[in-house]
Amino acid sequence: MVSGNMFYRRKRSWRANDLVSRSTLQLLDFDDGSPPEYAWRRKLSSHANRLKEFNVTFREAFKMMKLGLRLWSYIREEASHGRKAPIDPFTRESDRPSASQGVPLGGMGCVLSDGCFTHLSRSGSISRGFRGEFKHWQIIPGSCEMSAVMANQFSVTRNPAMMVYHPGIGNYEVIVLHTMHYFLERGLSMMIVNTGKERAKVSLVMTWAVDFPIILAVTTANGNPPVTFAVAACENQNVNVTVLPAFGLSGESSITAREMWGTLLQDGCFDRDNFSAGPSMPSSLGDTVCAAVCASTWVEPNGRCTVVFSLAWSSPKIKFKKGNEYYRRYTKFYGTSPRSAINLVQDSLMKYKHWEEEIDKWQSPILHDERLPEWYKVILFNELYFLVAGGTVWIDSESLMDDTNEMLNSRLPEDSDLPLCDSTRKSAVPLIGLTPHIIDDRENVGKFLYLEGIEYFMWCTYDVHFYASFALLELFPKIELSIQRDFATAVLREDRSRVRFLADGTWGTRKVIGAVAHDLGAHDPWHELNAYNIHDTSRWKDLNPKFVLQVYRDFAATCDMSFGKDVWPAVCTAMEYMEQFDHDGDGMIENDGFPDQTYDAWTVRGVSAYCGCLWLAALQAAAALARSLGHHDYAERCMVKFAKAKPVFEAKLWNGSYFNYDSGTSYNSRSIHADQLAGQWYTASSGLPPLFDEDRIKCTLQKIFDYNVMRVKGGRMGAVNGMHPNGKVDETCMQSREIWTGVTYSLAATMLLHGMDSQAFTTAEGIFIAGWSEEGYGYWFQTPEAWTIDGHYRSLIYMRPLAIWAMQYALSPPRSILEAPKVNTMDRTSYISPSTLQFLQDSVRKMTPKNSCFGSNSLNCDEC
Repeated sequence: MVSGNMFYRRKRSWRANDLVSRSTLQLLDFDDGSPPEYAWRRKLSSHANRLKEFNVTFREAFKMMKLGLRLWSYIREEASHGRKAPIDPFTRESDRPSASQGVPLGGMGCVLSDGCFTHLSRSGSISRGFRGEFKHWQIIPGSCEMSAVMANQFSVTRNPAMMVYHPGIGNYEVIVLHTMHYFLERGLSMMIVNTGKERAKVSLVMTWAVDFPIILAVTTANGNPPVTFAVAACENQNVNVTVLPAFGLSGESSITAREMWGTLLQDGCFDRDNFSAGPSMPSSLGDTVCAAVCASTWVEPNGRCTVVFSLAWSSPKIKFKKGNEYYRRYTKFYGTSPRSAINLVQDSLMKYKHWEEEIDKWQSPILHDERLPEWYKVILFNELYFLVAGGTVWIDSESLMDDTNEMLNSRLPEDSDLPLCDSTRKSAVPLIGLTPHIIDDRENVGKFLYLEGIEYFMWCTYDVHFYASFALLELFPKIELSIQRDFATAVLREDRSRVRFLADGTWGTRKVIGAVAHDLGAHDPWHELNAYNIHDTSRWKDLNPKFVLQVYRDFAATCDMSFGKDVWPAVCTAMEYMEQFDHDGDGMIENDGFPDQTYDAWTVRGVSAYCGCLWLAALQAAAALARSLGHHDYAERCMVKFAKAKPVFEAKLWNGSYFNYDSGTSYNSRSIHADQLAGQWYTASSGLPPLFDEDRIKCTLQKIFDYNVMRVKGGRMGAVNGMHPNGKVDETCMQSREIWTGVTYSLAATMLLHGMDSQAFTTAEGIFIAGWSEEGYGYWFQTPEAWTIDGHYRSLIYMRPLAIWAMQYALSPPRSILEAPKVNTMDRTSYISPSTLQFLQDSVRKMTPKNSCFGSNSLNCDEC
């Protein structure tokens, strides 16, 4: 889909000879010795500036004053119960965010094995700064500690004695210069190169500390399950490994940190008898206790040696605040003992080379595609950091715990090294409601959750998943289908508990039958839905169409007929639920004068470009799914509604060069909304016929590019959400003046799907320049939901930027999408009787403005 000469290549940002000499590079094992061409790089001397958070204007603050008071009261109420509120803009971390983030460790827990994904889920994540510090701890769901623990580090000594703190950056390679030695770190694997003339002994030490009682096991606070850490290094004929099982940071410890460093400087290693010393004594509450692993080696002149370390942790159980406990996914393979961290760390040392080979096979086709710009390759893979650092939970569906202790004790062994695996048994998974709902986990993927963001504590927020889901569909399609099944189940359920909606102070029902859930909950996921309580999302106009669109896209991409049949009742219910929002019977839904969609601070009135386009797309997708499943009568009803609604949408919103924001009479009703073609984006991604004439689609996209993209810092920021036709940013509200990173990526994907490759990559590159490049604002590995035109962020580490994988999906769609039959636009209504079609056309013809572009076959936005 991409021409060979369409993309330009940026000049390599960091030449290899800027780092080390050619003779030194030749000693390394990686091709010509240079760091990977498309690795994200930072010099260790780079300044980590403080990040600037957005501010609301006086007018915005005045409008949200009552909301703020209700939210503050709600946050205090939740805190009184020991719970974190889903949204808390008032509490700030003591460690202010900075441009120091590096690649995270841990993750959603997949490693590559035998050419396919083998599930090896660990417990949360620990991020690293690009200088090597361990920070941003997220081991317990919903709990995120941003501060670095400086006792956790790598250090290097060499003879003659010299202590060096060794920084590094996780899975990305960086050359660190120390006198005559070079250290190349990849993950926790370091290559040492001696360019001097003398033989040198080098010792690398990894220290680990926790502020809890420790046996390398951590008893966590507030009743959370314990965590066990394991640190190891790989010993071979060239590398000698020694350990110090326990030392302290205070003078009251039996072995102090000062004594530990003294031994290391003097001997370059620890006592090998420590291996047989047995377990150490439990520490006192509040003590900071550390352990250290040392790997020592001699390096000859012009020689090299690789030293490999591994860090693993295990927390088999996960417990949510309202009491439900589950076993994590990895216990299926490693058992439920907390000491499984030992097996995890051993496997990582033994298998990491194979994992890297498989990762290279996966990435290589994209990295070696000469048509793609360098910056795109860098951020495509690096935006996946969110699946590690954003907060994920992956549980084993065969080991789900019941709410009662009796069921817990009878079903689950407390301390077993045997895997929880029984391929002959089907799972009874309690999803939503008081009665467990029986589902068939035939795909054996367990149950998966991921947070909207570290500042928005809600699992699988669906209006945002709409954008991010392309990453899961491309890389973990069975997990994506599992999430869709969870929401399909939720559509057919209700929760009559009363909830106060903070935007207007009214009370309502938590979950209504037929309404797609906003999220799968916070403190009791799958059971207590809709943790979001700013607005009544049962009145939102985008959630139900987004559900239908995601279901059909996933169905079309995977050709999974059983999935289509499983979710079909929920699709029908969701579509029927939307009919109540067609207030005037013209087939098109109307918004209700409040922010009733994902832009939840941006009011919409009447027919809107965003929700109306999603509705048209959902009608077509529901019809396509119905035909595939043999429900032809239902498909015809959907297409009758489509034929009735489409001309209404165009008549009320098309102004000659784009679709107005909404059909209201406010000043911003004619704003150019960057996300106005979201429905067409999904339509094209699903292989369905376009919703509008191709000329009209391209005219709209070009208008957005010219105004929302290029009129903001020359296209170096991304696409601003709202732009007035006079070229001024729409400042109606906080969200209209923001640049949403994920929406920019989805806009670029839409452009790719319609052959506007140059505009697409220019649009997306703005996110790279502002967020990931050294000249930007420093948002690498913490891409926010949004930033303002002056670079101030809102909500770091956010789900929506995973939408960059929608660009890759557009560049390389699934074969089933490529081979889908190409249907002419008019064929969609060919089965509607001529008299019915004529009636529908006559009923809306009087609403069509004379100066519209209906029937135009040429793309000339200026004339329109």
